[in-house]
Amino acid sequence: MSQSLGARQHHLRVEDLTVVPLRHVWLWISTAVVLALLAMVFWTVGTNEAYDWPAVGRYLFHPSILRGVVNTLMLTVTIMVLATIIGTIIAIMRLSPSRILRTFANAYIWFFRGAPALIQLIFWFNISIIMPQITLSLPGLGVVFSARTNDVMTPFLTAVVALALHEAGYMAEIIRAGITSVPPGQTEAAATLGMSRRKILWRIVLPQAMRFIVPPTGNEAINLMKATSLVSVIAVDDLLYSAQTIYARTFETIPLLSVVAIWYLAMVTIMSIGQHFLERHFGRSDSRGDGGGFRAALRTALNPMRGRRT
Repeated sequence: MSQSLGARQHHLRVEDLTVVPLRHVWLWISTAVVLALLAMVFWTVGTNEAYDWPAVGRYLFHPSILRGVVNTLMLTVTIMVLATIIGTIIAIMRLSPSRILRTFANAYIWFFRGAPALIQLIFWFNISIIMPQITLSLPGLGVVFSARTNDVMTPFLTAVVALALHEAGYMAEIIRAGITSVPPGQTEAAATLGMSRRKILWRIVLPQAMRFIVPPTGNEAINLMKATSLVSVIAVDDLLYSAQTIYARTFETIPLLSVVAIWYLAMVTIMSIGQHFLERHFGRSDSRGDGGGFRAALRTALNPMRGRRT
């Protein structure tokens, strides 16, 4: 009896087996709960008169709002360029064999990354209390430049200086991590060929480090663009401040804040797509890339798991 049963089992083919899928009961329950919550949110947003969607459409391309969008983008680009330059210098100083340069770089990163951006912004806005006059004197030439601090430090320039110094603390750590990710054998091989330290850095190390620097830098630029909304406290005419000046007159607070959110989401999506193509460009030697194309870039932009704060 046991031999005949064993013979039948031996002759069973894989095609004859019935595959019973594993039941994911809790997965279906959690999915249904999430869908129900999303439906409630969309219903509330769509039917609540406080959102006033006609007003949102009316203000979406309002000249003041568009001017605020342009100023926000200008702030983001200017601050990011300056922060990258300063951050690169600080990162190189931190990797320097000089103890003084390393100490200065560590102190810079500790202070400007540690102090909240809003406090730094307000401090630079009130710098005239400490320095009422900005004077530049050169030996043998006397006073070359002199002006009242309030005349020089406009709200826009104050925002650029404060946020650039703050952002440079993060960029210094990102660039330092990228530089140290390059195997030391690369620099040793370049040194044996007689290349100077400066040539090794700019021709060997940084081009390879860009693959590790670009992803967190792109994410940092997105965070910076959203952080520029802080400049509204010093009356810089950015996107949020433009909306505030409108709803201060019309009392349409929620529709104007919805307009601001829509514009920020649009700009973040565009920047995320650009970040995807930059990462693909610098990572083109990696054969395991996720494939190019606009669809892949859009998936990257809409994927919340890509938010990484360094």
